[in-house]
Amino acid sequence: MTQNLEPESAEVTVPLRTVVGNPELALDVVRESVRPGGLDAPVRWAHVSELDDPAPYLLGAELVLTAGVNLPRDPGRYVRRLRDAGVTALGFGLTPTVSETLPEPLRDACVRHGLPLVVVPPRTPFLAISRAVAVSLAEAGQREQRRTAAAREALTRAAGDGMGALVTALAARLRGWVALVGPAGEHVAGHDAPQPLPPAVTELLSPLRAGSGIRSATTELADGTFVVAQPVYPQATAAHLLVFGRWRRFDGGDRSILAVGAALLGLVGRAGSDTAELGAAATGLLLGRGGAAVLSTVLGSARARLVAGVAHRRGPDEVAVRHDWLRARLDTPLVQVLPGPRFLAVVSSVPADLDGLREHGWLAVAGSSVAAEGLPGALAEADLLLARARTLGRPVVAETDPLGFDALVSPGAAGEFAVRVLAPLRELDRAQDRELVRTLRTWLAHHGGWDRTAAELGVHRNSVRHRIGQAERALGVDLADPETRMRLWFALRWSTA
Repeated sequence: MTQNLEPESAEVTVPLRTVVGNPELALDVVRESVRPGGLDAPVRWAHVSELDDPAPYLLGAELVLTAGVNLPRDPGRYVRRLRDAGVTALGFGLTPTVSETLPEPLRDACVRHGLPLVVVPPRTPFLAISRAVAVSLAEAGQREQRRTAAAREALTRAAGDGMGALVTALAARLRGWVALVGPAGEHVAGHDAPQPLPPAVTELLSPLRAGSGIRSATTELADGTFVVAQPVYPQATAAHLLVFGRWRRFDGGDRSILAVGAALLGLVGRAGSDTAELGAAATGLLLGRGGAAVLSTVLGSARARLVAGVAHRRGPDEVAVRHDWLRARLDTPLVQVLPGPRFLAVVSSVPADLDGLREHGWLAVAGSSVAAEGLPGALAEADLLLARARTLGRPVVAETDPLGFDALVSPGAAGEFAVRVLAPLRELDRAQDRELVRTLRTWLAHHGGWDRTAAELGVHRNSVRHRIGQAERALGVDLADPETRMRLWFALRWSTA
């Protein structure tokens, strides 16, 4: 395992295999000298040196080229110094005036110290290698610019859907696992990250937090996983750290994309900084303080709407089912995700993109605007709207009925009508747990369709027939009469229970 705490860098490199695989150069790799992953090691430049110890003048990740003019008889120290200086590979040029064959001591030293050795034939000048590396670096730089620009655009779009979507998009872009770690080492968000993080990873976090400026920490785990960790910006000494792991090394382009992800995570995190206000408001509600104060604190409005959603067709994917994704789409922190899956949310106004929710596997409805004390009763309206939405296959918003019958009846009179008409069914439901009200609502929403009602309720169609017959007898009505159905539909619509 190796560890490194370093300034952030996005320098462009190319893998060694790109250089040695260039057919125009006709290079020959001494395979015994290449350890696993050696051909994927980065090359930042090709440097010619005939010094007996060029290590002090190198930056690391070079392909050092030599004809062996000053090569010692025992090249062990020479090779070890190059390896310790971070050299990616050594290229030995065969020349008639110096050495027409590869010296065996040099081969043995490179094999022993794990420094890839490349044999350069006499017909390939060192200048050709330097030029080929320069061309490859320029092409790689252009590719990385395009790749980074595409990643920046994709991650910015994902950030609009919340932290969970952003983390998932970052993992997909770089093909690895992601963990967002909080100040106390807690797991804030992630995608496929091991929990808990390996000890070798947690060891990186404290010194990383103690540093300053733009920085990162890297490590290679015993199982071959490469891990990089860096602060979440824009804070210079951010409390949250982004940790990313995968089986492949990180190049300069990867670091640039990680930097974009870290910056966006910082912005998304700051956008969610109203958590304290939300917690205070919810606590006040639990302690019996007015619901209007909660709405005013969290939503900035004394009135609200209940938005409800259920799975549509295949249902939401792993991103769309997350709280932060729904929170961003509905523009409210008051979101509850429930099994099913389904969700409830309290909003100040009708969300702008209910059709967009449907595209992501949610069928949603928005209820009427009510005061805080009217929210509990909005659940019954939401159930009715959802039944209608399922029938129509599209979102439904209350108060958009072009006929406008609701406005003709006062809320008090409507509520009394609903209680009186549905009382026999509710009494049977309480006494015998028959779900007659729910069955009637679903059956009416599906225009009396037995099969579709049975499918939504998850029962046999004969059970639906039996329940509807019970409801008809209990109410003393003929459900084949369209006017009776209309009156019952409004009773269900106006019900607050």
